[in-house]
Amino acid sequence: MTTPTELYETHRELLDRAVQAAHERDYWSAFPESPSKSVYGEDAAPAGERAFTALLGKQFPIDVPGAVGTVSTERSPFGIELGVSYPKADPLALVAAARAATPAWRAAGPEGRAGVAAEIIKRINARSFELAHAVQHTTGQAFVMAFQAGGAHAQDRALEAVAYALAASTRMPAGATWAKPQRGTDPLRLAKTTTVVGRGVALVIGCTTFPTWNSYPGLFASLVTGNPVIVKPHPGAVLPLAISVQICREVLAEAGQNPDLVTLAVEQPGDGIAATLATHPDVRIVDFTGSSEFGNWLEANARQAVVYTEKSGLNTVVVDSTDDYRGLLRNLSFSLSLYSGQMCTTPQNLLVPRDGIETDAGHKSADEFGADLAAALDKLLGDPKRAAGTLGAIVNDGVRGRLAEAGDLPSVVHPSAEVAEEQFPNATIRTPVVVRLDAADEKTYTREWFGPVSFLITTDSTRHSLEIFVETVRAHGALTAAVYSTSPEVLAAAREAALDAGVHLSENLTGGVFVNQTAAFSDLHGTGANPAATASLTDDYFVTGRFFALQSRHHVPAPEESHA
Repeated sequence: MTTPTELYETHRELLDRAVQAAHERDYWSAFPESPSKSVYGEDAAPAGERAFTALLGKQFPIDVPGAVGTVSTERSPFGIELGVSYPKADPLALVAAARAATPAWRAAGPEGRAGVAAEIIKRINARSFELAHAVQHTTGQAFVMAFQAGGAHAQDRALEAVAYALAASTRMPAGATWAKPQRGTDPLRLAKTTTVVGRGVALVIGCTTFPTWNSYPGLFASLVTGNPVIVKPHPGAVLPLAISVQICREVLAEAGQNPDLVTLAVEQPGDGIAATLATHPDVRIVDFTGSSEFGNWLEANARQAVVYTEKSGLNTVVVDSTDDYRGLLRNLSFSLSLYSGQMCTTPQNLLVPRDGIETDAGHKSADEFGADLAAALDKLLGDPKRAAGTLGAIVNDGVRGRLAEAGDLPSVVHPSAEVAEEQFPNATIRTPVVVRLDAADEKTYTREWFGPVSFLITTDSTRHSLEIFVETVRAHGALTAAVYSTSPEVLAAAREAALDAGVHLSENLTGGVFVNQTAAFSDLHGTGANPAATASLTDDYFVTGRFFALQSRHHVPAPEESHA
């Protein structure tokens, strides 16, 4: 057995570096994002694929407290048969098991818990190729994206959450001596101890598109601050989180802890386990990624818990002018296409003055801008193999339905087209649809169209665009925003607008950084300042609500004087 304290010493350099990176905000990554043989070894890729294949058509090997039967709910967007089944959870048994595991975990202390968490993340990284296949075939992400976003980037976000949780929970010293001077007598002396105590059972509710990236921060922030965690995957994307929970349980057991500190809650669609657990009186922390409808329900009804939600929103791009028109089109077309727009950060509303914009290629009318954006999309996605690697597959019927509905709207600037993928002929792959709207068509563009659907909205002016931007984001939320302008005055106004709206802003992105990508240890994801999210990944607020600092104190005698 390796104790939590020993694991902390093993990973102390990594943890110290992560805390430093979170403070400095410069580029740093603990886990290579390239699935290269030179990075991960000759056998890593085939071994990971074999491990994934070995799971198919079988019951997943994991223990679940009070399991009642099995559940099999996943369907690959790429059309392969998965057939993985999981023990079906009993919510009350999960909560009871989590509570029983808590005291020893509390006694491990923040450093010990961080050491265990770091060991878990390292072992998750060692299974990155297996996880990449699991992410690919549950979410529809192309393999390279699944390896990066579902693997290395998710692991960086996990480590970032560990760093923030460790820093916040060790900010106050664990022990101190208090001496208050007294006139004419010895000082009053007290020895005081401070113990970080978790808020209670934590529930992580996963999403179907980014099951690891969105779930790891809450999972590891709760663990390090002393809370047991119940992981409730989306029925369409269970396997990536099942593997992650399996690793958590293995490491916890090896560290002498009760593995029921992390458990898996799998359900049939419609069972309502998430709502049952989220409103249980012993569940005190809820992390959720998904629809605004259920996110709002959680915020209103899980009153006994601290609720961290990341929901949908109206991500907006304000186009005023540019000195790199080709770069703008190239960058924006990729942002609209990546993973078929099935990202909570994908731009939906593109606001352009109806009189057009000034560019280094001359004045462009709104019609010309729409035509040029459509041409950029066709150029990016013209080769089927490249298109499939960028778009991935459509994850579910809801996205397909919105794509079809948008395609039937008037004034389609870029119609969606089918893309064939030789390796996965049963996959549903579609290029984005872009629809021309007027600023008056707010009933259409103030609704979220999650997926490869965007609107080119003509406005009276850039000032009008900024007004619409602020109004829609304040009312409906957003996770990203962007502006393109060569005017310092417009950029200053856009920054003020973003502050008023409560959303992060990207300015003049024309190179290899895109508005729908964020880097761990540097970029914040979500703000808590608009309806799309209640917190940022990752900041202090995301971790400090997960624990209390409780003191004990007692008198101590004055130190005896020493005599020569």
